[in-house]
This record gives sequence, C-alpha cells and structure tokens, in this order.
Amino acid sequence: MNIGKFKPETVYTIYIASTPEKVWQALTSAEFSTKYFFGNSVEVDLRVGGAFIVRTPDGALHISGEVFECEPPRKLTVTFNVNWPELIEKLGPTLVTYEIEPAGDAVKLTMTEQHDRPLSDDILSGGRQGWPAILSSLKSLLETGQPMVIKMAPPQRMLAALGEMGIKTPQCS
Repeated sequence: MNIGKFKPETVYTIYIASTPEKVWQALTSAEFSTKYFFGNSVEVDLRVGGAFIVRTPDGALHISGEVFECEPPRKLTVTFNVNWPELIEKLGPTLVTYEIEPAGDAVKLTMTEQHDRPLSDDILSGGRQGWPAILSSLKSLLETGQPMVIKMAPPQRMLAALGEMGIKTPQCS
C-alpha cells in the first residue's frame, strides 16, 4: 500500500504530564490499553510489517491492521481497519499515526487519522468524536491513575451517512 496518497482528515493533539516512554507503553500495551480504550485491548507487533490488532472486551476482533512505521518511543503508524468488511470496501483503509514529542516536563501526543480518498464530515464524525474521548482518558489515566469513563454511541449523522451509502450499521442501544 502506498501511504503517500493518504491525506490527514483528523488531527488531535494533547499534552500529557508524563514521559515519552510511558506514553509509548500506554499506546502499545494490551493490558494498559484496556483501561482507557473502552475496555478494548491493543496488541502490536512492534516492527514494520507487524500486526496491529484491537480486541473488544470479550476478545473478539474489532480492528486489524499493519505497522508501517515503528520508532519507539517517538512514532507509530498503523493501518486501522474496523472489522466490518463492507465499511472498508466502500470507505477504504484508515491510517493512524501517533507522534510523541517531549514538551518540557510533559509530552505532546499528536494522533493523525488519514484516508486514501475524500470522506464526508458526517462519515468522519465517528472518529472525530471517539479520538478525543480515547486520548483524554489516556491522559487522565497517566496523570491521575484513573481513566475517564465516557459513555458514547456512534454519532447519528455518521450512521445516517453510512445508511445512505447502503452500508448496514449495527444497532446501538
């Protein structure tokens, strides 16, 4: 896959009172990620070409991908494909990059979500709602020892836009 054709659609930057090493560990540790990522566990084979997998709390495959860049503790770029084949077929792959930079006594964490084709704001609203919640919970966990508990459902405008494209959406309660 040629990642050069991907364009940033969502960029989220947060500052965390931590070290680059601790932020890297939090982003790449299955055990730690369950605490801030809605109970999901992130499994990463930390090498270019390695697997990137996110499992739901019951162990089911939720997201799968491949590592494209791995520079501990500075940068991790992965494909981030929801286990929903119809969605990937119509919307294409997603590329997610985490960049970790020292910022005085803190860390600047920038997450970029990129796509290989233009997507509407309605489609992108899911990630634009989810990423701030995930990364805010990560920040809270690293700084206080307690993650944020954020209850959310997929944005209705995203579900409606997917429906208009003929993509069946799961029922959310």
